[in-house]
Amino acid sequence: MRLLCLLQLACLAGYVAASSRDWAHHGAPMYADLTVREMKAVREYLHGIPQLKLTNARSRTLEKNSILLMELHLPRKHEALRALDRGQAKPPRQARVVVQFGNQAMPNITEYIVSPLPSPNTHEVKTFKGARPVRFESRPITAAEYEHIIDILKKITTTVHKLLFETTGGFSFTNCSDRCLTFSDIAPRGLGPGERRSWIMLQKFVEGYFIHPVGFEVLINHQSLDPAEWSVEKVWYNSMYFDSLEELVEKYESGGVEKVKLPAHDDDDLYSTYIPRGHSNTPTNIHGPKLVEPQGPRYHIDRNFVEYAGWSFAYRVRSSAGPQVFDLRFNGERIAYEISLQEAIAFYSGDTPAAMQTKYIDAGWAMGASTFELAPGIDCPEIATFVDLYHYFDTDKPVHHKNALCIFEMTTAMPLRRHFNSNFKGGYNFYGGLENTVLVLRTTSTVYNYDYIWDFIFYQNGVMEVKVSATGYIHATFFTPNGLHYGAKVYNYALGNLHTHLIHYKVDLDIAGRENSFESMDLKYVNFTNPWSPSNFVVQSKLHRTEHKTERSAAFRFGKKFPRYAHFFNPNEKNKWGQQRGYRIQFNSHGHSVLPRGWREENGISWSRYPLAVTRHKDSEATSSSIYTQNDPWEPAVSFEDYIRNNEDIVNQDLVAWVTVGFLHVPHSEDIPNTATPGNAVGFFLRPFNFFDEDPSLSSQSTVIVRPGRDGKPKVQRWTPEGIGHCVTNKPFFYNGTYAGV
Repeated sequence: MRLLCLLQLACLAGYVAASSRDWAHHGAPMYADLTVREMKAVREYLHGIPQLKLTNARSRTLEKNSILLMELHLPRKHEALRALDRGQAKPPRQARVVVQFGNQAMPNITEYIVSPLPSPNTHEVKTFKGARPVRFESRPITAAEYEHIIDILKKITTTVHKLLFETTGGFSFTNCSDRCLTFSDIAPRGLGPGERRSWIMLQKFVEGYFIHPVGFEVLINHQSLDPAEWSVEKVWYNSMYFDSLEELVEKYESGGVEKVKLPAHDDDDLYSTYIPRGHSNTPTNIHGPKLVEPQGPRYHIDRNFVEYAGWSFAYRVRSSAGPQVFDLRFNGERIAYEISLQEAIAFYSGDTPAAMQTKYIDAGWAMGASTFELAPGIDCPEIATFVDLYHYFDTDKPVHHKNALCIFEMTTAMPLRRHFNSNFKGGYNFYGGLENTVLVLRTTSTVYNYDYIWDFIFYQNGVMEVKVSATGYIHATFFTPNGLHYGAKVYNYALGNLHTHLIHYKVDLDIAGRENSFESMDLKYVNFTNPWSPSNFVVQSKLHRTEHKTERSAAFRFGKKFPRYAHFFNPNEKNKWGQQRGYRIQFNSHGHSVLPRGWREENGISWSRYPLAVTRHKDSEATSSSIYTQNDPWEPAVSFEDYIRNNEDIVNQDLVAWVTVGFLHVPHSEDIPNTATPGNAVGFFLRPFNFFDEDPSLSSQSTVIVRPGRDGKPKVQRWTPEGIGHCVTNKPFFYNGTYAGV
């Protein structure tokens, strides 16, 4: 009878596990990015509404109504869970569409939810929490606006042509052949709400032009939708400010300003290129190590649904902000409903006006749509599965980004665990080890000069790592002696400006269900009489737990002591040993605040006050930032501080952890030609904490145990085949690098 009950329980467990997997697979398409067909259908539907008067986004005029952004609109969590947990019908797919209405008396930005897909027939206005309006001036800059900026720069540089030509050794902005100037524009675009004034600095247009400033910066007011009304408000040249171009030219000609003369030699411009130079001690006639899959991949991908070593999840890359993972499960149990990139900022310091104004908030530059082609063998292993992405931002048709995401399994060249058990007689009792292989989901964002490499990493023992590695070019300005207070000279006339990177993530945890609590764990010293030697005392550490019952209590400020353990658990679920099942967030970060609390632009990034904040889940609090924050950080459409201001109860609730990681970057000469990834990676781990009864990687068949045999020879016990030799792809390196509308 007992055997029969055990068999019935085993069958029931197998059925539940199979159902869980099937439901997860069934629900994954809810989170898939919009297809080309859906994008085109949404555009056709909205353009077919006469009242909207929509026209092409890429037309030159700024006085137009056009679609700026189109991406998936996520379903409400409780509706999605019906499909994920019960196998019920999925809610209809919807699109979030941002429309800029510039062709009317009061220009505005309006967001719509368009549904159902793929054949839309209805739309409704989407509002932000608190019904905050979106100022038209806070819209991201577009290709059409850049065209007019180039036009005014042509006029500006014509006025100061002689100065620029002499300064740069023969470079010019127009009629320049292979000795051209280019520009970088700075944000936020002004000093307060409703402004649209951009500092623009000129650079030599060579490979890596970001570190070739020429010492000329200009402030352009481009608030008007009529470019004929745009004006130059300020000019900076070689540490001096001028009220007009004419004033600069007059003082330049009369000797009232010290002239700059950059090196004219073309060879001097090679310092920003990747062309090898210097002596190499590495043999170049043989290849280095390669990652191989001797018998093919061990993970499974079905569209946006991925399975690996007990893990399953759905993914997407939203055009506004980047990668997201949904319905993250291990062995069929949900760990998190959503883990997603929210925002990335880089706040700078400097002596030039462009440097001191640079406070980049990257979702405002469509960070998620900046996912360009990944190179096999460099950005991802040759064996990786490469996935194409499609974005609709500032375009009139979907843009195809080839091989913009990759998924691969790799060895970390570090054991997951191992032990050598010495017999203390020159031998051993046993050796045991397990190789550490992980699955990596990777994409990148190249937001002009910087490259962010986004990784979601899945380990065999129920651990997940979220990591960002920073590379690309530093944001350099023209060297001035006073600039050394804000950075370092990295080449003849280039100053690398100090800056802080902060990255923000949303982590919607569902630990053994949606009813979770949060506690911090620290150590305290205790001093007591030694029970076995009363004349002495014992001083040791004691575990001190603090359960945080409100959102404000669980918002930890930068600059304050941060707890050793941040523990999320289900108070109603225990493991075999009576411990509350939980996960902890472990930080790998050197982040710190970038501005004093409440100081002007800091209002738009109030999430940056907290390395960790915990709130109750609300569909109305889906994101911590927006694409509008970059150009209106003073009165942002999305204010994260509002999420914790009401100080709601967080005991036994559906909780969301908001995580901020980052690092300070003081540029140095080794940032030439550009910044390398070692030491520039930050993130966090999700680690099981009594969630399982034992380490779940015990199920791995890759364990190796070695024991001494009676004959003195090692006896190897393993559950996988012996190695089958070396394998290297025979495909030549190929990289295309283009992306285009479809």
